[in-house]
Amino acid sequence: MSVEHSLLGKDTNYPTEYQPDILFPISREQSREKYSHVEGIRLGKDWWHVFEISWLNAYGIPQVAIGRMTLPATSENLIESKSLKLYFNSMNFTQFESKEAFIKTVEQDLSTAAKADVTLTLFQVNDLAISQPQGFCIDHLHPERLENYPNAGLLKLDENALSVDIEDESEIQLFSHLLRSNCPVTGQPDWGTVFIRYQGKKPCYQSILAYIISYRQHNGFHEQCVEQIYADIWQILQPKKLMVYATYTRRGGLDINPCRVSHLEWMPNPIRLARQ
Repeated sequence: MSVEHSLLGKDTNYPTEYQPDILFPISREQSREKYSHVEGIRLGKDWWHVFEISWLNAYGIPQVAIGRMTLPATSENLIESKSLKLYFNSMNFTQFESKEAFIKTVEQDLSTAAKADVTLTLFQVNDLAISQPQGFCIDHLHPERLENYPNAGLLKLDENALSVDIEDESEIQLFSHLLRSNCPVTGQPDWGTVFIRYQGKKPCYQSILAYIISYRQHNGFHEQCVEQIYADIWQILQPKKLMVYATYTRRGGLDINPCRVSHLEWMPNPIRLARQ
């Protein structure tokens, strides 16, 4: 079923009874077709923070928490965000014997939709700490040219790196707060911070910033944007190792944080930034 048939962008009544069939899976494969050969395109995780979680305990008293969902990049499907919001809100008046029973039910439902093992970790409402971004921020740089749609041709190596011995490879971590794209269904803007960890010939930092900025009018889901960024850097700059991790700002009580890596040892711990 295509995303046009989902609840995204439509007026919707919020269910008050547990409704697992409201979850709307979207296949990952169509957007991955042209990147299927790229190493690491299926290696990584999608972390979601869910800020609107509530259920009833054994005494009928409302419970609240913040959740962190983890979907493996190997899952057959991602889950459309509005359906996920409605799913969690459908549990607001449902009674569970324990917090563990609630988690087990959610994990079963999400794993069925994603066709992979999905996990849920719950935090007390004050326990999810805000992190500071690590690495070198490139947002103050001045790219040679700017475009409004993704163009991998903007990416290039540092000119000095071209004359350096093949064994002289840098390991760097960059980040930018300037990632912006649009929801492919509603057209609403999505903002994020993108982290790039890279080992290989030194890239031109201005070219990476220009490339990130070029997503400003691109229509794509968060996961698809991160996979395109990862694949373009991998194919054009040809690093030995690569990580691309985007922390998107919250919308509808959810934030989505996809991460793709070429090597599992480069998998970061999930974080939450101030804009989330």
